[in-house]
Amino acid sequence: MSAPGLDDLMGSVDSPLIVVTTSAEGERAGCLVGFHSQASIDPEHYCFWLSKANHTYRVALRSDHFAIHFPTTADSELARFFGSRSGSNTDKFAGLDFTVTEDGVPLLTALPNRLIVERITMLDDGGDHVCLTARVASVEVAGVFTALRQSQLGDLTPGHGSDERAVHPSYPSQ
Repeated sequence: MSAPGLDDLMGSVDSPLIVVTTSAEGERAGCLVGFHSQASIDPEHYCFWLSKANHTYRVALRSDHFAIHFPTTADSELARFFGSRSGSNTDKFAGLDFTVTEDGVPLLTALPNRLIVERITMLDDGGDHVCLTARVASVEVAGVFTALRQSQLGDLTPGHGSDERAVHPSYPSQ
């Protein structure tokens, strides 16, 4: 149960969106993320939260490296694609131009404003999302841009419904 007015308050904040990509053991994953923030100036850290319902979360459990792409207002269709399909039954990278870092992280060519990060820790506080705190390894900026915001994809139907966001998921066996 959410606090009265929280949705309205957060809707007014209208945070920018990111696309997080990663891979583990040859399995690529990526999803649209609304919860994220710079977490430290020195050293440079960034946090992002992944839904436990997402395929990206399950891959992230086995990954230490991620790309955090910052879509612009011109990238709404690509952001919608990463937010409305489940990687459990779709190869989100099929047909897309991307390169791969030495750590296997897919970098979306169409989204050149990005951070490459290395996981420091993952916090599961019992909610439906987990927080990853990461060390910024590199920053790539193609120039000044206007970030894509949540209100610009307000009619997005997520690849997983809120009822699929397990609070206590099954972790893959090691």
